[in-house]
Amino acid sequence: MVRTGNLRKIFRNQFDEIMNFAKEENFDVNFDYKRHHFEIISDQQSIAKIFLPIDQTVGQNYSLKEKEDFFLPICVIKAGQAFLCLFHNSELIDHKVFRAYMVRKKQGKSQVKHLKTKGKSRLGSRIRLSETERFFLEINKRLNSYNEHPIERWALSCSKTLFPLLFDSEIPPPFDSKSKSIYKIPFHIAEAKFEIYEELYKQLCSFHLSVNENANDIFEPFIEKNQKLDSDDW
Repeated sequence: MVRTGNLRKIFRNQFDEIMNFAKEENFDVNFDYKRHHFEIISDQQSIAKIFLPIDQTVGQNYSLKEKEDFFLPICVIKAGQAFLCLFHNSELIDHKVFRAYMVRKKQGKSQVKHLKTKGKSRLGSRIRLSETERFFLEINKRLNSYNEHPIERWALSCSKTLFPLLFDSEIPPPFDSKSKSIYKIPFHIAEAKFEIYEELYKQLCSFHLSVNENANDIFEPFIEKNQKLDSDDW
């Protein structure tokens, strides 16, 4: 399941209305390339963010245009399971699920977290660490195979605990840890499994609005206009 949390899906007409309203009110609007969102600022305070469809590019005067010949790799990493896929212009052209024995029985804690708290490594621990090394090696091999395509962004969901391990692998990924090409997926993904690929891609290619709680009254009228379309328009 893909949960958007406090991000609310909006439609293109709502996006246009909000951006026009921000201009009329003389709000500052900044574009964050790495997070691929517009931030709306009033009196030096952030009041809203609009996450843009990942398949849209931003031009002059904040105009949007759909990308042509667009490749999007998606990588979701959980402790013991990862899901990779590659889309080309909304068509799934490759996918792979990886699994590894990384979670200690009963405790349900990954070996990485266990060693940080306990510091000792017995046979079971060494096996899990070996599985962890193999896990990230295979992930990075697959990611590097995608690099034969012209890829601008890499959509990635990975916890802070596991993120460094992706780059400590014998074979590194085709991007560095601070690269602007990494697009950190702003949704909560419960499991790294193949069944979520379609929903996740559609979410990534949609507009989402995040509003500061102090600015709800400002943006609610724009949301209410399309209230009936908000839930099942996939």
